Amino acid sequence: MRKFIIILVLATQSISAQYTDINIVKEVKVKNKGVVVSAHPLASEAGAQILKMGGNAYDAITAAQYALAVVYPQAGNIGGGGFLVGVKNNGEKFTLDYRETAPKKASRDMYLDKNGKANTDLSQNGRLAVGIPGSVAGFFATLKYCKLPMEKIIQPAIDLAEKGFAITELEADMLNSQREYFQKHNKSSIVFVKSNPWKAGDILVQKELAETLRLIQKLGAKGFYEGKTAQLLVAEMKKGNGIITLEDLKNYKVAERKALEFDYKGNNVISMPLPSSGGVLLAQMLKMASYENLEKYQQNSTQAVQIMVEAERRAFADRAEYMGDPDFIQDKTAYLISDDYLKNRWKSFGFNKATSSAEVGKIIKQPKESTETTHISVLDKEGNAASVTTTLNGLYGSKVVVSGAGFFLNNEMDDFSIKPGVPNMFGAVGGEANAIQPNKRMLSSMTPTILLKNGKPYMVVGTPGGTTIPTSVYQSIVNTVDFKQNANISVNAPKFHHQWLPETVAFEKNFPESTIKDLEKLGYKTERWDRIGKTEMITIDDNGTIHAVADGRGDDSVGVE
Repeated sequence: MRKFIIILVLATQSISAQYTDINIVKEVKVKNKGVVVSAHPLASEAGAQILKMGGNAYDAITAAQYALAVVYPQAGNIGGGGFLVGVKNNGEKFTLDYRETAPKKASRDMYLDKNGKANTDLSQNGRLAVGIPGSVAGFFATLKYCKLPMEKIIQPAIDLAEKGFAITELEADMLNSQREYFQKHNKSSIVFVKSNPWKAGDILVQKELAETLRLIQKLGAKGFYEGKTAQLLVAEMKKGNGIITLEDLKNYKVAERKALEFDYKGNNVISMPLPSSGGVLLAQMLKMASYENLEKYQQNSTQAVQIMVEAERRAFADRAEYMGDPDFIQDKTAYLISDDYLKNRWKSFGFNKATSSAEVGKIIKQPKESTETTHISVLDKEGNAASVTTTLNGLYGSKVVVSGAGFFLNNEMDDFSIKPGVPNMFGAVGGEANAIQPNKRMLSSMTPTILLKNGKPYMVVGTPGGTTIPTSVYQSIVNTVDFKQNANISVNAPKFHHQWLPETVAFEKNFPESTIKDLEKLGYKTERWDRIGKTEMITIDDNGTIHAVADGRGDDSVGVE
């Protein structure tokens, strides 16, 4: 077994009851043990703790999600939503859609002013931006696949909230950067704002959140969607222009959907169907890239990147036109991922120049999807696999904390097309598939994914990053399957991203400069980004060795049973 461990933070005062000695584990190779990979070491350890108690992958991934709601409040949540993809060791595949939904009082033009102009501040900040949270309902929907009762699964999160934990430098910087917004959008004092700036090693204690979690522990899902917590949430809505009601909360339902499955070079890919665009995009991009025998090129070479970018361009054009909540639109997934359709789509590709985005789709203005998401990958020693991506949408969601309950609310309503049916600057009309309607789920890019080889898990993968999620998962799979890289190299290789509009291709700053220059000569517009995604990957080789890797781009960490 091999481990690379970084001592992350030691609080200046060591208090045994508090979580102050925190280790980041970036890579583990192990056999016959369960592993958990998440955005925070304490969440990964919470999942590992549950595995040690006899829980399976679904117990562990639920415990890790609860823990992230405490230790990773910028994206981990009980006030948001997510998607789970699971493959049991008997071959059963399932997905749970606990994406937020639009409140009953939501309407198509709710973010337009009297002149018909979209007010994105209302859809992104404050109480009107909030969709009905789905996470807690999702955790209870997962329970039928678990071995342990919810009272035990939730306990590590309660302990973290009650006792407190030492924050990292990165977390301190984020809390300090958002102080002004927290004060603007909260009428009561909140634990995330203190008199002096936050610094690494400060202890964050969340007593109100601990009490909210105890109500869930005692009363089940009703402890969140009814009673005290629900009343506090609705009272918070009334402090501003929020529209979620007690009826909205009580009526929220998780959707169990058939997993999206397709073959990629002998691997059975299991991903999330609509309202996640991620699985559809992944199928489209992998299939189109395979038409050019991608494996014969070098990873991140000019030819490989051009093929992959052009597949991304065509897939994202389809996302804009066709994708939304399948309960409200005609679901064209089977057609969009068919070889007949995709081979025709690919005919316009050529190595001699960049394809114009106008050639592959009607120019449709799309909402900008926030990159502040978080992902967890889990494999247990029995061979059960789980992949979850969850989000509040923006950084700390709407910036609103439910007073008396201690958790952030999402700003997921911004993921709808907030001004559909109105001609944009190019004169095109679009966004109808993702228009706001009551009880509708907003389109997402989250792409939790599991690959099977010979019926057994071969890869568990996912990442945060808004619209960069599908392209990062796509690159992670290609790096491993086509370019034969191990999990560590695949996850930490420099990434790129293109999404049809804007026309530019984004590259991480450490991407090979020669490839970028070659692409610019072919007519590609480029830009540099500091970071694209934070991928959590588990691979399992033919000998049963599990290789778990947490992305080096953040405080992400592996927990081991």
